[in-house]
Amino acid sequence: MSTNEKYKGYRDAALGILKNFKVQVWSDVEVQTRRGNFKGIVLPRSETADKKHIVLKLRNGYNVGLAADTITRIEETGYKKANYKIPEKEFPYEKNKPRVKLFGTGGTIASRLDYRTGAVIPAFSPGELYGSVPELADICNLETEKLYGVFSENMGPEQWIGTAEAIGKEIKKGVDGIVIGHGTDVMHHTAAILSFMVQESPVPIVMVGSQRSSDRPSSDAAINLINAAKTAAESDIAEVMLCMFGPTSDQYDLLHRGTRVRKMHSSYRSTFRTIGDVPLAMISRDGIQYLRDDYKRRRKDKNVKINTAFEEMVSIVYYYPNMRPDIIDALVDNGYKGIVIAGTGLGHVNKPVYPALKRAREKGVTIYMTVQTLWGYVQMYVYDTGRDIMELGVIPAANMLPEVAYVKLGWALGQTDDLEKVKEIMLTPIAGEITEREPHNGYLVYQGGIPEVEEFISKYWK
Repeated sequence: MSTNEKYKGYRDAALGILKNFKVQVWSDVEVQTRRGNFKGIVLPRSETADKKHIVLKLRNGYNVGLAADTITRIEETGYKKANYKIPEKEFPYEKNKPRVKLFGTGGTIASRLDYRTGAVIPAFSPGELYGSVPELADICNLETEKLYGVFSENMGPEQWIGTAEAIGKEIKKGVDGIVIGHGTDVMHHTAAILSFMVQESPVPIVMVGSQRSSDRPSSDAAINLINAAKTAAESDIAEVMLCMFGPTSDQYDLLHRGTRVRKMHSSYRSTFRTIGDVPLAMISRDGIQYLRDDYKRRRKDKNVKINTAFEEMVSIVYYYPNMRPDIIDALVDNGYKGIVIAGTGLGHVNKPVYPALKRAREKGVTIYMTVQTLWGYVQMYVYDTGRDIMELGVIPAANMLPEVAYVKLGWALGQTDDLEKVKEIMLTPIAGEITEREPHNGYLVYQGGIPEVEEFISKYWK
């Protein structure tokens, strides 16, 4: 009887195959299967895993599950139990270096692998970051404080307000720059709301994350964190900005303005890009290269305006063909005070939604229109559709990104119930969320596969 047949149908086939070849968890192994050969480390079984597979961490950092009944041979080549807790260390202090405060909120940049569940979980302390990235000590005197330990999808008004207040306290203590470790999924939302809640900062406020966790060889965590700390310590830009990979390689990071940035790919390390404008700067081990000069400059004072008022009963609606009015009606009936619509084209929705828009206005709900194209302005005077929608009380929001308009509307409604004053706040640029024009190179989307584009990309793709 072959090894496959012996353990096929065994109630714990994975355990049986390991016992047969006298292999233990954490062993470095070479595995032969009917589907190919694999080299890696045998991982503990997570609580949610089945009993028919063993899981290897491959040398490229990825995990793979191997069906026990396909395995023909396992050879143990070494053994070393892994310790995936990141060591925590105190930052060394040098008198002449800038003082930077690192706030931890969670996310992949502050994460480790939990082999109980098989999931990546937030690290327990931002101090663990220094344990894994000692180069930070060459840049600044870095102090750390854990504000939250959540993935970014769990960030909301409570965390936004708490983070803004913490930033204000540190600025008044005389910090030279602030770094905020954050999950990437909604980092652009947090960057936007902090741009409104924290105004006239005298120092850089840099949000940073990573697309790939620290246990993977392709992790971008260390480079992003080093560049973020360098930005906070040395940059002349005193704004809320986001520091992440520029190209897909690790050549440099880009600094994006907090109100003009968006996550554009689910897994690429170079996922963030400035929309409808150009980034503030490039940063690498060689220094900072500024790409524009209209940013707010670093100052030597400790003055900052913190305004954390926020109305939570605000929603964002992505228009789709055949949308029914009950979507808007439900929001109004449930007490929402503001709605942002990501409309088609120049800012449109279909006619069946019109009555709901009218009812919303009559009940004192304010509605703003953005465009789901992301690039470009709402232009509701061009077609009858747009004009009709404005007659129903919907207000065009220029070229604000939908997510930025959403958080700004919540912030504006937190200041006042007077909808005319809300409108004034919404349509007055505060942190670059509305621009007079979009530069010609603020919209560049290359179509892969076209010969001339492929030739151009080949010169820079690494």
